[in-house]
Amino acid sequence: MNPDSILEILGFSVGLLYLWWEYHANPKVWLASVIMPAISMWIYYSKGLYADFGINIYYLVIAVYGFVIWTRGGSGSTGKKKASLPIAHTPRWAWVVAIVGTLVLWRGIWWILVSFTDSTVPVADAFTTSLSIVGLWMLARKYAEQWLAWFVVDIVCCGLYLYKGLPFYCALYGIYTVIAIFGYRKWLRLMAAQQ
Repeated sequence: MNPDSILEILGFSVGLLYLWWEYHANPKVWLASVIMPAISMWIYYSKGLYADFGINIYYLVIAVYGFVIWTRGGSGSTGKKKASLPIAHTPRWAWVVAIVGTLVLWRGIWWILVSFTDSTVPVADAFTTSLSIVGLWMLARKYAEQWLAWFVVDIVCCGLYLYKGLPFYCALYGIYTVIAIFGYRKWLRLMAAQQ
């Protein structure tokens, strides 16, 4: 087995842990958010998925932000220990930010890939990258609808990774696609239980 395959299997395994912790709204999801990008950066770069490579730098930064927000509640400074951030529906203003942000990022990343790389899949790579940036921001804010963003990303990634010869990552994102449906329903139940 070659080193890329070993790394892909390791990334697949950490990805499953990530999914388990995300599904249960466990702050450990942010630990996996540090480990998986380190593995994935090598794989994506070697396969010419440059936007996916670049987003992993963002993943490392947002992992710290998400952990702090999830464990400290996200706002206010009363000096008291704050409760963890509750799961919530995405507010209207955040939907506007998410949609506009995705479109602007998609176009910008697409242009970068076409102008400065030899990417063979600039449209799909830019799309999944831009929506992933927004989806991870939604996850960090604990918006239940982050699962809907991931559902779309996961479907597109399945096809993209199959096309690029990454069978384990294709399988992982196939699992992510199914779990996104169940994850959304689970978070809605968790949100209702918070009331």
